[in-house]
Amino acid sequence: MSLPALSELPDVLLPLSRQALADFKEALQAHPQAAERFEQWPGARRTVLLRVVAASDFVAEQIRRDPLMLLDLADSSLLENSLADGVVRQQLAERLNGCDSEAELGRQLRRFRTWHQIRIVWRDLSRQADLQETCRDLSALADACIDLAYHWLYQNQCRQSGVPTGQRSGEPQSMVILGMGKLGAGELNLSSDIDLIFAYPEGGETVGARRSLDNQQFFIRLGQRLIKALDAITVDGFVFRVDMRLRPYGSSGALALSFSAMEQYYQDQGRDWERYAMIKARVVGGDQQAGAQLLGLLRPFVYRRYLDFSAIEALRNMKQLIQQEVRRRGMDENIKLGAGGIREVEFIAQAFQLIHGGRELALQQRPLLTVLNVLREHDYLPAAAVDEMREGYCFLRYVEHALQAIADRQTQMLPDNDLDRTRVAFIMGFSDWKAFMERLSDWRSRIDWHFQQVIADPDEDGGATVPEGREWLPLWEGLLEEPLAVQQLSEAGFSAPASALARLLSLANSNQVRAMQRMGRERLDAFMPRLLSAIATREDPDQALDRVLPLVEAVARRSAYLVLLTENPGALERLLDLCTASAWVAEQIARFPALLDELLNEGRLYRPPQKPELVAELRERMTRIPEDDLEQQMEMLRHFKRAHGLRVAASEIAGTLPLMKVSDYLTWLAEAILEQVLALAWRQMVQRHGHPLRTDGSPCDPDFIIVGYGKVGGIELGHGSDLDLVFIHDGDPLAETEGGKPIDGAQFYTRLGQRIIHLLTTSTTAGTLYEVDMRLRPSGVSGLLVSTIRAFEQYQLHEAWTWEHQALVRARVLVGCSQVAARFDTVRAAVLGRKRDEETLRREVGDMRAKMRESLGTKATRGGLSANAFEAGASFNLKQDAGGIVDIEFMVQYAALVWSWQHPDLLRFTDNIRILDALAQAGLMAAPDVQLLQEAYKVYRSAAHRLALQKQPGIVDGTLFHDERHGVMRIWKTLGLA
Repeated sequence: MSLPALSELPDVLLPLSRQALADFKEALQAHPQAAERFEQWPGARRTVLLRVVAASDFVAEQIRRDPLMLLDLADSSLLENSLADGVVRQQLAERLNGCDSEAELGRQLRRFRTWHQIRIVWRDLSRQADLQETCRDLSALADACIDLAYHWLYQNQCRQSGVPTGQRSGEPQSMVILGMGKLGAGELNLSSDIDLIFAYPEGGETVGARRSLDNQQFFIRLGQRLIKALDAITVDGFVFRVDMRLRPYGSSGALALSFSAMEQYYQDQGRDWERYAMIKARVVGGDQQAGAQLLGLLRPFVYRRYLDFSAIEALRNMKQLIQQEVRRRGMDENIKLGAGGIREVEFIAQAFQLIHGGRELALQQRPLLTVLNVLREHDYLPAAAVDEMREGYCFLRYVEHALQAIADRQTQMLPDNDLDRTRVAFIMGFSDWKAFMERLSDWRSRIDWHFQQVIADPDEDGGATVPEGREWLPLWEGLLEEPLAVQQLSEAGFSAPASALARLLSLANSNQVRAMQRMGRERLDAFMPRLLSAIATREDPDQALDRVLPLVEAVARRSAYLVLLTENPGALERLLDLCTASAWVAEQIARFPALLDELLNEGRLYRPPQKPELVAELRERMTRIPEDDLEQQMEMLRHFKRAHGLRVAASEIAGTLPLMKVSDYLTWLAEAILEQVLALAWRQMVQRHGHPLRTDGSPCDPDFIIVGYGKVGGIELGHGSDLDLVFIHDGDPLAETEGGKPIDGAQFYTRLGQRIIHLLTTSTTAGTLYEVDMRLRPSGVSGLLVSTIRAFEQYQLHEAWTWEHQALVRARVLVGCSQVAARFDTVRAAVLGRKRDEETLRREVGDMRAKMRESLGTKATRGGLSANAFEAGASFNLKQDAGGIVDIEFMVQYAALVWSWQHPDLLRFTDNIRILDALAQAGLMAAPDVQLLQEAYKVYRSAAHRLALQKQPGIVDGTLFHDERHGVMRIWKTLGLA
């Protein structure tokens, strides 16, 4: 939000301004030459002075008591200029240099705070500083006062009681001071208190004094002295009001705890509101390095690795308690705690942080405005909603500063007297209180609306997009007699209501549900009526129930997933959309419930990333995992594959991703995963055996490629496709590796290949990555698992069958060494680009296809198309029958083999569509025939994809695709392959 506009000084404030100026000038008389310094002020600064003292009794009183402070501020150019980072701390360090007593420490801290408070209020009220600068300067002031006071007191206490020393480490111990709330986030307001927590690394006792002191006693005393230095009100005022109630056990807990005691407390007894508070925790004083260690220990308490939608219930309960207190104390006019207040924006942001922060590292931030940016950029909230909350929040924070600037008093209550109302309206740039209140009410209503969408109870009016479902609760809890329950299901559109009821009662009475703890059962009872209500709106509720209940059964004992769906009606709707559209998706989510995370962000669900983003995301996720944690690496790869596979399927179902793009995305996904699998396997092998060597004795790195054949080579992967792979290397097979457990190069690369297959195919709790088929390698199952590039070349040139060359048409390097990949491309071009005898090639390709039809095709099309193949009741195998997918693939392969010696462009691509384009461009095939084959190929594959999503084989009714099949067979005969 831009700065509130400056308005003219109202007439009612002019007397205040004149009186304050008169008092200031009178105070100047006690200081020789001070009045002359003031007379040299430019007119613009004098105008600002009149505005500031009219708005702020605090500034007026301080400059009356000590007029030289304002003159010194002006002479130092601090009133008109922003401060660079570190300047506040440097200034305070200079003031405290030589400080010889706690009393003097307190006096200097207070005078320094007043000095900067005047400066900050001046810049805020004169609109020379925006909200971010004001909050930043206040937070920097608090940081400097806390840390430098701590260091002074620590040295003083060490001289008195000895140096606290760790019992385990024997190292000197320093205190860690955590700033919470607005201080932790760097968002202090003009008159904020500071929430602190004191901790120290480990127990022990002091060393170097006549009587040793337990470390905890040492740090408790030190903490008490620090609080006094900051909080006590003296003739010089105070520095900051200190609140220690956020520490473990609250006011009844020890003032300082060791790291282990802190970790144990939050692990065993930490409550939801403490997680909420810990989001903002920041080391503001003491040992920064040890503080980072402490925050690392506490991070698992704050940010759960799994999605935690129970956080919303906790925030909702906190909000209800606050609302009760607001009503009880009549604080509806409180712009922080009241409806549509500052706290509601904070709750919205922190709800997403608590729920998603464990997985979305970008959400692990403290400043609220930064978090809102993340919510917008990562599509957790619409851009318009974030912009509105940001604008409203900034407006409220400016109002908060206006309220507190008046008397340096910690308040968020709107004033109840005309004078202060006039001041607030003036500070906020409004002509009068009425105009200001209209704008304030508008912003509060908007913020409260957004709050209701995120935090409010779905059972409250206007809080849910999915029907409440309360009418289904008696049926779910078994309170209805069977005829009435069946009738209710029938009226809701179930075609087999008795069967549906039996399924529901079977779940309700199952052992896993009976064994659920109270909280889990409450969550299930809250979710099931909503689920039934949502299912009842579906076109086929029976199918929807059949496909979703396995998921409910799978997650019944992990009720956080039920909370996720209860709290996110949109996610529940998307779950039903996908499950009713695809049995495959329903099965995937039931087997791997962590995929529910993908349903939360609609923008990302239906917008899979491009290949560079996909590769970068997986690399970044893998770098977060320790290199020696193979189990977690394998789980990450599997979850990544399934999550992105779901996004592709969802986009395909929604129609936002056409067939060719679906295959592109699934192929990119496989390549990204293979890149990481190769890197993992290579690292493990090198750690164990050292690098293999090239023939010139230099180390390989890795001189290895993974070649994809079939669907992955042709960029035509589907859901659930396996990978046809061939492994090739260019190391010296006889030279031993250079590590501590040397083996020859051939063994090394064979084990590397085995390791890759193991990483891909091993079944974990997250399933497998891919099934792998290695039968297309030289000599098939009897051949070596990994070939040298030279051996591969010799085999392809002198031993390979025609069908192996057909397969090579669709082969391409997926991942690995670029130099070896270039050699592979050269070998492929040389093998496929040889001139062949057309008659021999035509006969071999045709014979191979005939054998495949006989063994794999349906009875009606063996030997070619017959009339009864198109009759009702006949079947058409989209892939294997005459006129189907394989016929098109064989024609493309035949054309590439027979003509590429004259037309090398036929070998440029490995996918059928672009090879067909090349055939048309070279004039080798008529454009209408090429278009027919391409369209037939697409429509067949599209139908096969749809069937795969329904977990059905690629077989359709024989009456379908009549024109496509005849057209394909006509071209087949034209090429002489029949």
